[in-house]
Amino acid sequence: MIVGRPNVGKSTLFNAITGQRRAIVGDEPGITRDRLHGLAEHRARRFELIDTGGIVPKDSEFIPSQVFKQARVALDRASHIIFLIDGRTEITGADRDLAQLLRQLGKPVTLAVNKIDVSARESLIHDFYSLGFADMYPVSAEHRLGIEDLLDRVTATFDTSAAAAPEPSKRIKVAIIGRPNVGKSTLLNALTGEERAIVSPIAGTTRDSIDSSIDRDGVRYTFVDTAGIRRKGKTKLMAEKLSVVMARRNIRMANVVLILVDAIDGVVGADATIAGYAHEEGRAVVICVNKWDAAPSKDRKTFERKLRDELKFLDYAPIVFMSAKTGAGVDGLYARILELFDAASRRVTTGELNRFSEALKWEGDPKILYITQASVRPPTFVVFTATAQPLHFSKERHLVNQIRRQFDFAGTPIVIKTKVRKRAAKRK
Repeated sequence: MIVGRPNVGKSTLFNAITGQRRAIVGDEPGITRDRLHGLAEHRARRFELIDTGGIVPKDSEFIPSQVFKQARVALDRASHIIFLIDGRTEITGADRDLAQLLRQLGKPVTLAVNKIDVSARESLIHDFYSLGFADMYPVSAEHRLGIEDLLDRVTATFDTSAAAAPEPSKRIKVAIIGRPNVGKSTLLNALTGEERAIVSPIAGTTRDSIDSSIDRDGVRYTFVDTAGIRRKGKTKLMAEKLSVVMARRNIRMANVVLILVDAIDGVVGADATIAGYAHEEGRAVVICVNKWDAAPSKDRKTFERKLRDELKFLDYAPIVFMSAKTGAGVDGLYARILELFDAASRRVTTGELNRFSEALKWEGDPKILYITQASVRPPTFVVFTATAQPLHFSKERHLVNQIRRQFDFAGTPIVIKTKVRKRAAKRK
């Protein structure tokens, strides 16, 4: 794992080693708060790398103290620790406090002096031996310099012959999205059974997209807690803007999306905007009404009616009333997610679709000749007609509803594409 005080380049090094842009990188100190996990490989040695928030051991403020708490969990589990220092600045009190903490752990620690991108700066690194670590390597995370030598040292004792764990039969990536402070991080912690994300009443606490994988009944669920999505005009800090970009990227990469709605606030305009992102990307969706235990009214039918009115385009999405804080209704999400994933992945044979189209009660033009399924996630169907006339919105909606009902496409949007049969097109 990588540790260090704020703004020394931990996320840049994390991205460089894993080969992915998982962690948000910027000049603002304290961008990373939760711990990020990523898989990496060096000389046939596979390992999990953890990026932590900037650690200030004696800071009593809420967010820094929670960052430290998250880092302590990772420190206790780590096999090797990379202690990252800014080579362009003098050693600070925070560096010395953290060095003392790491020495007390009794675990292998390698000191990496970052931002040493020219040979002239290498002469400056000797001062850092005063921190008490024998293994020290100059690196430049931004320019990918010195990382090979660093990893040679860090992974020297890692096993290359460990037997591979049995692969799960299915892998489902689930994005948790919603407005700031609706309980996304609390839900991630409830689903995984551990404090993977910092939970606080401060809106915008989560910045990076935090993921955690759980193997359950032969299925690997990877949950991604995204930053709260706000309107562009309300997003001012660079870190928040990047968080929203990352959140939308994780929606595109997800198989199933959990949209959290606050039962106390009710449905607001921002909920519809956020839900629209998932719908536009063709993701299977579960609408989670969170904080139901604290709702001012427990009338589910009335709440659901208002919810359906505001989110008409998600008429296919199931609604789950739950409380991430107490755990009520959380465990049932696993079965619901698996059901939606299977539905979105379902393929219908052309023969089945032909029999369906023949039995379909279809009045008026254009006449449907036959239907084929082009792809999954979302299920996409090509409808061949006798004339070059697009389906009217109402007829397309009717066809979608019939397909959904006949073939059990629960919780997933269905895409219809209309094509004219070639002979009919020539006559036209």
